[in-house]
Amino acid sequence: MTEDRFDAIDTLLVHLKSALSEKDWDELSRLNQLVRPTLEPVMTALEAGELDPEPVRERLASLQAFCDRADNSANQLKAEARKALEGVDQNRSAAKAYQKVSGNPQR
Repeated sequence: MTEDRFDAIDTLLVHLKSALSEKDWDELSRLNQLVRPTLEPVMTALEAGELDPEPVRERLASLQAFCDRADNSANQLKAEARKALEGVDQNRSAAKAYQKVSGNPQR
């Protein structure tokens, strides 16, 4: 039973990593909802003294490393989107300036 609990965490982590590498944000969101229900029985067993803390700590550290990686990826994606939007704004401003100079304003 203990290995099943760890297997569930390990499997979830594999799926989380795969979804992140594929930038499948819908799947990441779905999997994120499974983290707590997957961890709760392990944490309950740990608190009851039924589990060795080291394997639990290792898996929690792996999940934390994943979260850090996902956060960095999300921040990078936000920065790329912001840069793209700035480019659109610059193009729009340039088009408006050209219209004014050309004497052909669009309505």
